[in-house]
Amino acid sequence: MAYDSGLVDWVVEALEPLGTVSQRRMMGGATLYLDDTIFALVVGDGLYFKADAESDARWDAAGCARFTYEAKGKVNTFNYRAAPDAVHDDADTMREWALLAVEAGRRAPPPRRKRGPAPKG
Repeated sequence: MAYDSGLVDWVVEALEPLGTVSQRRMMGGATLYLDDTIFALVVGDGLYFKADAESDARWDAAGCARFTYEAKGKVNTFNYRAAPDAVHDDADTMREWALLAVEAGRRAPPPRRKRGPAPKG
C-alpha cells in the first residue's frame, strides 16, 4: 500500500517552526520523526500520532481511534492514534497534536537493538 506523500509534505511544512521533520519508509508507509524523536506514522492516507498512557485521555476525549492492523487473522494495535480531522486544515492544530505525540515519543523507552551474530573465535 502506498502512502500519501502530500500528507507527509503538509506535516513537514506545518511543523517547520518546531524543528526538522524526517521520514523513514516502513512496510508501505512512513515513520515521521521530529528532531530524531518518532511521533507519527503515515499509512495509506491516514496520519497516526504516537500516544501513551499519559496522553490517552486527550486522544480519547478527541475521539481519536487507536491504530489497528490485521496480520495472520489477528487484530493488533500500536500506541498510535488517528489524527483529529482539524490537523489537515490548520497548521496550529497540527503543531498542537504533533507536540503531544512528540512528548509521548520522548517518554517511550528506546527501541531494543537486534543482536548481531556471535563473534567468531
